[in-house]
Amino acid sequence: MLGDMNASEFHKYGHHVIDWITNYLTHVEEQPVFPRLMPGDVVRSMPRHAPGQAESMETILSDIYRLIVPNLTQWNSAGFMGYFSSTASAPCILAEMLESTFNVSRMLWRTAPAATELELVVVNWFRELMGLPENMFGMLHHNSAVLHALVAAREAIPCMHAAREGLAGRPEIPRLRLYMSAEAHSSVEKAAIVLGIGLQGIRKISTDSILRMDVNELEKAIEEDIRDGYLPFAVVATVGSTSTTSIDPVPQIVRVCEHYGLWLHVDAAYAGPAAMLPEKRWVLAGCEHADSFSVNPHKWLFTSLGCSILYTRHPKLLKSALSLTPDYLQDTAHGEDEVLNLMDYDFSLPHRFPALKLWVVMRYFGREGLIARITEHCRLAQLLLTKVETTPEFECLAPVPLSVVCFRAHPRGIDNEDSLEALNKQIMARINDAGNYFLSHTRIHGKYTLRVALNNIHTMEQHIHSLWEELRAAYHIEYGLWQRKGSGTRPGSMHMLTLPSRQIEGEKKEFV
Repeated sequence: MLGDMNASEFHKYGHHVIDWITNYLTHVEEQPVFPRLMPGDVVRSMPRHAPGQAESMETILSDIYRLIVPNLTQWNSAGFMGYFSSTASAPCILAEMLESTFNVSRMLWRTAPAATELELVVVNWFRELMGLPENMFGMLHHNSAVLHALVAAREAIPCMHAAREGLAGRPEIPRLRLYMSAEAHSSVEKAAIVLGIGLQGIRKISTDSILRMDVNELEKAIEEDIRDGYLPFAVVATVGSTSTTSIDPVPQIVRVCEHYGLWLHVDAAYAGPAAMLPEKRWVLAGCEHADSFSVNPHKWLFTSLGCSILYTRHPKLLKSALSLTPDYLQDTAHGEDEVLNLMDYDFSLPHRFPALKLWVVMRYFGREGLIARITEHCRLAQLLLTKVETTPEFECLAPVPLSVVCFRAHPRGIDNEDSLEALNKQIMARINDAGNYFLSHTRIHGKYTLRVALNNIHTMEQHIHSLWEELRAAYHIEYGLWQRKGSGTRPGSMHMLTLPSRQIEGEKKEFV
């Protein structure tokens, strides 16, 4: 029979999937946060060729539960504390199901009128909650806001006309120079590669003692580059760096950019939502003067991945760089001034409908609910910080302005950095292998650092106490091994013992 799955079958399996999702979210902590597998295991578990005949949904769903779920890193688990722990909240999951049902593409206004206009509504709601000015035009991206901002920055260069004429084969154009902190996100570097600026066109500015961009060094670098024949055109400041959540001094950077005529983009992908808290409003000081500003609700607003917002005070520049409408997409029913076609400000087509999930999340939790949850995450970070600071065998390596804590084990008698790195690597490996928590690491002033990010909607105070118990247990095991082997231990020669993990029926629990 041709056509789609029939209505009764869809109803049956739809109910089954919702029941399964409910059970999964309720019991996700029973799964190891990081799966116990080796690279290639999933590939080897699959057939080599696509099925020739139709398979039943029972078989397909069974394979999802058996082969996929146990072999995922469980980002929606309360124990996922690595990177920035994006959470797909329950209202967001429901909204994404509806988004897939609608299956619209936000290109022209006429291809999805409600999607276009709802996007304008939610980005303005969020702008207002963060305290940004009304003159900032906003739009949603899947995760390319920084790239779009730098497209506009390049287009703002006088007489460059890069969108029309390109950069190659133009000897009259000097090498472009883009500035970023040494702590800035790697997406800035990737954007420079895509835009033809290249990695050699980036100058990383050193940071001060608390990992903020050194504004004096920025100004010196700009002057030096001008003397050397470069054309400085943009600065990317970071509000809430990935490693430590450090916050660049945006007001001072604004003054430098205004003096030299440079475009200022502020990357607040993680920290932007913190500005909703009255006591954290300071994190966006000066951002109202930025030429562009990006924030990712999928990092700290309980919205699933693929929800990034770009704001800019210069939407006409973005449109002049990206507006390209083939004849088959011309809207002959409305004049150019009558409707807003967001595809004119975007290079990715088709574009999904992320405004729906953000709208649902903002309505379901409300401003007060969102603020309460972000406030709690900051409180939990301070709780963990207190544990670190009051335990002689551990030390904090960076300030904790928001919800990320960077620390390491540093026992008395071990001051060799290679040995400390080996010790902390083994502690993190032991935690992750146990399966209750997943941590990531970074380097701060060259020191290997454990990093705990607390922005998962499911993480509660009991998880902080439990994590700390595991960290101390892992430390005592590893430090004990080091002591028994003597101070001559070679870097990386620590040995693993098994840390107790949750009891799971079988090697990998299946949700059925």
